[in-house]
Amino acid sequence: MGKWAPFQLAAVCVLLAWGASARATDPATGNLDRQFQSAVADYSAGHFAEAAEKLQNLLPHVPNSFEVHELLGMTYASLSQDQKAIEELKAAVQIKPDSAAARTNLAASLSHAGKTALAGEQFRKALELEPGDYTANHNLGEFYVQTGRLREACPMLERAQQAKPDSYDNGYDLAMADFLTGRLGDARNAIESLLKLKDTGELHNLLGQIDEKDGKFLEAVKEYDTAAHIDPSDDNLFAWGGELLLHRTYEPAVDVFKFATQRFPDSPRLQIGLGMALYARGLYEESVDALLKAVDLSPDDPRCYQFLTRAYDSSPKQADEVIQRFRRYAELQPGNARAQYYYAMSLWKGKRLEQTDPDLKTVEALLKKSIAMDGTFPDAHVQLGNLYADQHEYQQSIPEYEHALELDPNLPDAHYRLGTDYVHAGQKDKAQEEFAVYQKLRAEHLAEDDKERAEVQQFVYSAKGTPASRP
Repeated sequence: MGKWAPFQLAAVCVLLAWGASARATDPATGNLDRQFQSAVADYSAGHFAEAAEKLQNLLPHVPNSFEVHELLGMTYASLSQDQKAIEELKAAVQIKPDSAAARTNLAASLSHAGKTALAGEQFRKALELEPGDYTANHNLGEFYVQTGRLREACPMLERAQQAKPDSYDNGYDLAMADFLTGRLGDARNAIESLLKLKDTGELHNLLGQIDEKDGKFLEAVKEYDTAAHIDPSDDNLFAWGGELLLHRTYEPAVDVFKFATQRFPDSPRLQIGLGMALYARGLYEESVDALLKAVDLSPDDPRCYQFLTRAYDSSPKQADEVIQRFRRYAELQPGNARAQYYYAMSLWKGKRLEQTDPDLKTVEALLKKSIAMDGTFPDAHVQLGNLYADQHEYQQSIPEYEHALELDPNLPDAHYRLGTDYVHAGQKDKAQEEFAVYQKLRAEHLAEDDKERAEVQQFVYSAKGTPASRP
């Protein structure tokens, strides 16, 4: 998603509070003024340490100078010395309590230091002092955005935009806040106004999100396409490819993700997107290759393994490489139930495909370990049941299937396997019941295809991320 704008700092006065006649007649005062102007020049040039030193030396001579405290506070803020900045900016506010600019700068430092409640108090006081001011309205609106109070933010951002209609940053924030609060029409109108000022990729990306939320798939794809062509960033390319993937236009999705991974070869989510698109196109070996790259780029990302295990089921040629990655994942996350499960399944499948006897004891131990770590994970029970059933140990397999179905009754294959095992155990009535449920679930399409589609949707939406602060 897009990025929020920063707080706007108020301008600082650059003249000391004594008059020109005093400087002309008092050499000492004139010297202090020159020191201050030199500090201002350092601050403006980004030489913050030098400015701070000069202002510290100046302060004992003018302890009640609003301008010196204010500029010193802003200098400390630029040096990321939050506590010192707050102390100086507080002093400036005490000297001039009716200065909206002073309260704005203090609020920004408090916010940066994580003192949210105190920052909000100062932003509100600044707005009370200048209710029609762009900066005061923008900052309070931005404060509400950053603290998750989007509905309260919208009126402030609207007033700021009225005060300064050509403000791109505030207008974008307003459009984003409208979108996130469900005011899609208002968000669309705000973006259309901004596009007259500046045609940017992030605006088209946000329009794509609005169209997607509105159920307008073709329009969303067009906006994501435009965003990626204006600004072929990782975010915009992923949004474009992800939208194509969501709506099962797989061949174009493959093309987009191939281009994106060439441009950003170190992006795990783009590699996962490519792997998923290739898998959907039936290009299983290429899919495994892309997902192996994703796993190597982000070894701790569970999403990589979720899709790798599925692609591996359809393309076992890279068994050794896949097993190596799953072993590493299990070692990296010894307390992760799914890591142990994936490793077990990769070993079991890999050895069977090599036509060698798999180490079933190791597979069994890993599945039991997975179950012990997460008792709510039905897949591990199903596979442990399959392991026992393959060895005709039906007294052990049946409880595993039953446990899995207690956790999730909408597992067609588990019902089928349980029914088959009931037949072997001579419990034909129970078997018929399970077969009937299996047929019903298959008819309702509660099958692997729907599960995969839900997983793809979850990945795309999660990988798009959430709004972050502008740098």
